Amino acid sequence: MNTPLAVDCKGMTKHYPHFQLQNVDLSFEQGNVMGLVGPNGAGKSTILRIIMGLVGTDSGSVKTLGYSMPDEQVAAKRDIGYIAEDMRLYESETIVFHMEFIKSIFDSWDDQYASTLLRRFDLKKEQRVKGLSHGQRVKAALLLALARRPQLLVFDEPTTGLDPAARKEVLDEMMNALEDETRSILFSSHNTLDVEQISDYITFIYDGRIIESRDKEDFLDGWRRLRLINMENNPLPGLSNIREIQTSGKLCTVTVNNYNDTIPEQFTSAGLSVDTIERLTLEEIFLSSVKYAKEGS
Repeated sequence: MNTPLAVDCKGMTKHYPHFQLQNVDLSFEQGNVMGLVGPNGAGKSTILRIIMGLVGTDSGSVKTLGYSMPDEQVAAKRDIGYIAEDMRLYESETIVFHMEFIKSIFDSWDDQYASTLLRRFDLKKEQRVKGLSHGQRVKAALLLALARRPQLLVFDEPTTGLDPAARKEVLDEMMNALEDETRSILFSSHNTLDVEQISDYITFIYDGRIIESRDKEDFLDGWRRLRLINMENNPLPGLSNIREIQTSGKLCTVTVNNYNDTIPEQFTSAGLSVDTIERLTLEEIFLSSVKYAKEGS
């Protein structure tokens, strides 16, 4: 039996005066984590807002947890928890005020889990929001979202501005939320280390369009950097999966996508010798993908 989709977007477009979301297809199964990676202004937040039903598309279809958005957003949002690093809580109120407020709206609220999160995050429920640090505010907002046990968690840059200890706490709790294998996470970040740590699937976004989307392991396994020696200055083979070329005298560095074991042989057949073959980090893969997209646009 097929696993239901947490998010299923086809042909999403959205036009603003100075930005366009262009024909975006995005989907992943329930029980998984999808990370959206892109520079500021790439369209990550716009995609999240559309998936949440906060913004309508100009064309295309959007289903979140099986609900058509934005028409069925009221029903969908009962099962969606949303966190952004700039979320605003009531400054003059306490954490427990917010907990009781959310509990009064959602009958899925879990008192025991909320108490556990207070301890894990080292928060005191009597604390007033105006006295919280940035990291404490993010953890309080995360508590309010997690304790009602949503099926889909949507995070917009959740770790921005956090110190390393707070960042680890937030990421750990995001992963703990997946102990029930029907729950899913969709989150955006420009921090590729966060994405690499917890994602099952990764989507690169640039200038309002998706430039790569695949399983994390496929990303990491499919890219290589070949360091070559070209003593005779021979032309490189015309491989369609070359993404970046750097030359310095007789030395040549080539970055390729969709790597396979026949690629080194094609360079040696063209008269070059292969010095080393290296794997790339996710950040290097992302930067190379964006550079290739810029050059092709």
